[in-house]
Amino acid sequence: MFRIKRLYFFILKTFLPLLLATFSVVLFILLMQFLWKYVDEMVGKGVEMKILGEMFFYAALSSIPLALPLAILLASLMTFGNLGEHLELLAMKSSGISLLRIMKPLIVLSIFISGISFFFQNNILPPANAKLWTIVWSLKEKSPELDIPEGSFCKAIPGYNVYVRQKDPNGLLHGMMIYDYSKGFNELVVIVADSGRIKVSDDKKYLVITLYKGESFENMKTSKSRYKQEQIPYARQTFSARDILISFDSNFNMADESIMQNRDISKNLNELRIFVDSVSIENDSVVNSISPVFIKQVYASTFKQEKSYPSTTQAQADTTYINDFERLFKNKTLDQKLRIFEDAKNKIERLNSDYMMRKSMQEQTLRLIRGHQIEIYKKYALSLACLLFFFIGAPLGAIIRKGGLGLPAVISIFLFVTYYTIDLFGLKLARQGVVPVWQGMWMSSLGLAALGVFLTYKAVNDSVMISPDAWKDALQRLFGKKEVRNYVRKELIMTQPDYLEDIRIIENWDAKANQYLAENKRFPFYISFWKQKFHERELKELLASMEHWIEDLRNSNENLVIGKLMDYPVMAPVRLDFLNKSSVRWTCLILFPLGISIYLLAILRQKHINNDIKTMLKVNEEVRMAIDSCQLINEQ
Repeated sequence: MFRIKRLYFFILKTFLPLLLATFSVVLFILLMQFLWKYVDEMVGKGVEMKILGEMFFYAALSSIPLALPLAILLASLMTFGNLGEHLELLAMKSSGISLLRIMKPLIVLSIFISGISFFFQNNILPPANAKLWTIVWSLKEKSPELDIPEGSFCKAIPGYNVYVRQKDPNGLLHGMMIYDYSKGFNELVVIVADSGRIKVSDDKKYLVITLYKGESFENMKTSKSRYKQEQIPYARQTFSARDILISFDSNFNMADESIMQNRDISKNLNELRIFVDSVSIENDSVVNSISPVFIKQVYASTFKQEKSYPSTTQAQADTTYINDFERLFKNKTLDQKLRIFEDAKNKIERLNSDYMMRKSMQEQTLRLIRGHQIEIYKKYALSLACLLFFFIGAPLGAIIRKGGLGLPAVISIFLFVTYYTIDLFGLKLARQGVVPVWQGMWMSSLGLAALGVFLTYKAVNDSVMISPDAWKDALQRLFGKKEVRNYVRKELIMTQPDYLEDIRIIENWDAKANQYLAENKRFPFYISFWKQKFHERELKELLASMEHWIEDLRNSNENLVIGKLMDYPVMAPVRLDFLNKSSVRWTCLILFPLGISIYLLAILRQKHINNDIKTMLKVNEEVRMAIDSCQLINEQ
């Protein structure tokens, strides 16, 4: 029992430093992503470092729920990869300790981290999000620092366009031109000056523009229509020095946090549920009250007469407009027909406008409800992702047995990007109402769970199906690398080979092999490929016959003959019987990328088979020559 506790301590001591290191790196990367996204809102506005530091602090807090799963994935993959690479994992298994037992302390730790993540998202993250997005919104509203370029108009001052021909190092501006349209273009003021200066007032709420030696031109108000072809009067003033005061608030004004309090990202689980329940009940009550009125407007007012008549005859005469509309419509004059159509058109437009307005209000309410439901499921999904990523990283590290930051980092990034892509896809579907919210938000978690169960099962059972070495060998065989035969002369030979019979079998085999090459010389087209039968019977008979004479010739005492046997390539026929099923054929034809991939692989494989058979034919000729030469030497 003490040994197992020491083992748990060793696993935790190996895992925790890697977790802290990877978490720091991942959090830094996510923080840089936030910086790159909002760098335009921060640059050139003269914001104090205190405000920027506060924003980065809250941005780091908001990135923690997303950084934890990736850090656990990378740390668990590196931990078990290091243990496998240094044969420590093999030593533990040889001692009778199962992989699940080795993973037990980290499973408990991952569950604890998932709980911490949920508590963090529910209690700490909402106020942090409110503060973060309040700062971001305030930065967006802040005016940038005034920097007037040379030779072009500057539009940074609201209501003004300022042009400067040249700037001196001491701050004096030459060749200034100012267009003042703050009161509208009808009262445009144009100011031209030889030089001037621009400075900010002490309270940073105004711009003070001092101009030297210039003129101003101002349009005068007139009661005449501007469409008349007459000149508009203007006033002209000449000055030697003039000061202009412009309202320009360059201070950073923090907005009130209450503007973010009603957002879904600023609420905890209890507040989200209360909002969803209350708004859903209110929405249902509004729909129940509006639906009868709308149905009455569309149907009842159209097909039901609301008038009261003093006699039955008058009522019957009025209902004929519905019962026999075409006959009565033909008897109307053209003006009456146009009036009927116009009334119908106005009614349809009125009903359609009313319907679209109510639909827009309904969609907005449903969008709010879905947004709050998404935030509820996101808290659970990101917390559970910590545990699911551990059950992916730990078994995968035990399988690949590679530590360090090389292969584990590549695999971790690939898995996380795949998870994040699926999560964004499900989030978009849920937000648009294409699928229920729970389906969209749990889509990525279900994929993680399936992958985790599969990898854990394979790692616990020491399966080689997903071993990197097994995949490497399979790919090498697929792309041409073959197994090499290795035969040696036997010390004790019970029966001598029948050379004449073996030569006869080889000659018959050559005839069948040439016939097989002639039949498979041309590759079928895509449609013809899926119409043929996949049985490989001829190839299997050729390989079985070849192995028969090879086994017989291995009993030879001639080194030359045995050496030639090692030149035969090793071929293993692949079972393709599953391609004969109609369901598989139609699936491959419909899913064109899958079908064309199998088709190209089959062509590549057939090419390798043909090359191997040609090699066998060449070796057969050499074997016959070797047998003849050995028999000739023995006779002499």
